[in-house]
Amino acid sequence: MDLAAGACTGVRLAGSKLVAEHYARMRQVPEAQVYGFDLPLTEEMTRSEFRDELQYPLAARLVVDNLWQFGSVTNTATNGHPHRVRNLVVQSKIRYAVLCWGIPLKIISEANLHEPGRENLRPELQRNEAAVDSELAWLPLLKMDVPLSGPLPNWVYGATNTTALHPTNGILLVARLDGPSVEVANGLVDKALAAERDGLWGRAYFDARGLASTNTNYLLGDEWILSAGEICHELGFETVVDKNPGTFPADFPMSQIAIYCGWYTENADGPFAQPRVEFMPGAFAYHLFSFSANTLRSTNQYWCGPLLAKGATCTLGCVYEPYLTGTPNVAVFLARWLGGRYTLGEAAWAAQPVLSWQTTVIGDPLYRPFSQVGQSLHEALARRHSPLVDWSYLRLVNLDRGHGLSMAQLVAFLENLDETTNSAVLTEKLADFYDMQGKPSSAIETYQRALTRRPSPEQRIRLRLTLADKLLAQQREAEAVDNYRRLLEEAPDYPGRQSVEAKLGALEQKVANTNDAAKAEAQNK
Repeated sequence: MDLAAGACTGVRLAGSKLVAEHYARMRQVPEAQVYGFDLPLTEEMTRSEFRDELQYPLAARLVVDNLWQFGSVTNTATNGHPHRVRNLVVQSKIRYAVLCWGIPLKIISEANLHEPGRENLRPELQRNEAAVDSELAWLPLLKMDVPLSGPLPNWVYGATNTTALHPTNGILLVARLDGPSVEVANGLVDKALAAERDGLWGRAYFDARGLASTNTNYLLGDEWILSAGEICHELGFETVVDKNPGTFPADFPMSQIAIYCGWYTENADGPFAQPRVEFMPGAFAYHLFSFSANTLRSTNQYWCGPLLAKGATCTLGCVYEPYLTGTPNVAVFLARWLGGRYTLGEAAWAAQPVLSWQTTVIGDPLYRPFSQVGQSLHEALARRHSPLVDWSYLRLVNLDRGHGLSMAQLVAFLENLDETTNSAVLTEKLADFYDMQGKPSSAIETYQRALTRRPSPEQRIRLRLTLADKLLAQQREAEAVDNYRRLLEEAPDYPGRQSVEAKLGALEQKVANTNDAAKAEAQNK
């Protein structure tokens, strides 16, 4: 498979060239395939600027440099239809285009663009604004009469063979290294390469809205997200699915994030609005919102910019209103990308129902986190004594459970695994299994041990909250009081502090009353 890429930069911004050069060095892109264009400094550009300063010049450079060759293709006549001759890319030495920090993000609407048949579109689709990425994706069809008004059905949507995702089939796999700063954009390839070496590990979080089947306008979004959650669960991720109408609250302890998919608020909120977010290297984070990528320069507005600023390695977003059916199908994306064969760029465009519309793909398009076979990766992590091997064991346990191994077998495996004695991740899982077996005392003792085995800050909060619930269920109020006090000491900035303090106050009063009653009873004897 030819993975060759070309990088595009804005010549007016020094940072754009820095990102392109860094990417070319890390991915071994030939220097001759790094192109600079004199483009606007803003995130928006007019359609004429896009056409005259990026779209046509890029296609011309690819032809001049012998990376593309256009030619005529004749479609055989069928069922009485005449032969059709199409002029498109017939040979290509590249499959990807990487837009580097500083390349405009979106094409504004052109009021004077009048196309035949535009009036046949639904009124809300009679528009020609678009994401630069999505408009460049059909660049191999540049010499054909492609309509600019409304979305263009994506002929490779749902592709099950990566060979279909090629310029000779009319599609260029476009993604961008972008974000609120040059440093963030540069880091996207570094984190992708780290995950390719060490694997993508961590937990998967899915935030559906719990919509009823009668909600025909938005149910599709929930179905995509819930299906994506099932895919991650089947692949062995520790998976959390929330079906409450709102997004994850700020006090939800979202630890060690490998995958996040949710919807539907305007700006990053809940755990993602906190100063610290525990994204794992290589993490994918996506929030379905009509203007999630309205700007990539902000660390607190909309979603894509904040997610990247907090440490996500890749994301998808929309620059203008796409309507739900014009957004990426995240279940299709994760099924292909996490399956191991598809790169980020391949999976992203196979998951996009339409082109010439509103989607931008942010991250290294060559990123493929599961290119290594599971066993060989596990052995490599073990040889390096990497703490990530704990996650490999956890995924193995989850897969074995899905394959029908009994709870007793899984518990025995973790109990006898040397790594469990030093791993907060594996010890927490063992405690969960004890709890499922109906062994509350063993579960409590094991959650307490997990707290001594270097959990991450958010995992520590989750362990404390879980432990409090288990202690209270066993009427061990005094221990629960101590546990809540420790939580407040260990996490002074915890967003749920007020709620914990209220529970602690009521519990302290209950324990004091119990102690007073016991003393009075003892004195009366």
